[in-house]
Parts: sequence; C-alpha cells; structure tokens
Amino acid sequence: MVERELVEYIVRSLVDYPDQVELNVIEGEKSVIIELRVSPDDIGKVIGKQGRIARALRTILSATANKSGKHTSLEILD
Repeated sequence: MVERELVEYIVRSLVDYPDQVELNVIEGEKSVIIELRVSPDDIGKVIGKQGRIARALRTILSATANKSGKHTSLEILD
C-alpha cells in the first residue's frame, strides 16, 4: 500500500525515535484508516504548531488516495 509507506517514511524522518513509529491500516470497501502511534516525546513533532504538520500529512495522503478512489484518513493516537 503506497499510502502506508508514504506516511511511514515522512513520519520516521520527522521524529527522534523512528523505531517507535507504528502504523495500523484498517481497510474497508470505500475507505482506509491509518492509525499512527509515535513516542510520547515525538507527538508534538508529528502534530506541529496549530496542527500544521498533521494537516499537511493528511493533505498529502488524500492526494495519493485519490488515485485509488478510496477515502483515506489519518488518525494520530496517543
């Protein structure tokens, strides 16, 4: 899955503890949910000031998901 690999690559580049990045993909017929877990120390780096990094990740994700025709969402879990 291209979306999963893309999110994983970007997030691992942002955080201090890339070994603690976990992605769980839940696929449905018309939607895909990507659950992201990172170290508690890195959660701020993934979200960014006023959610800018998270919003940018979701924008990139939705652009790549349009090719597959499925709605894709990113959830950042504590």
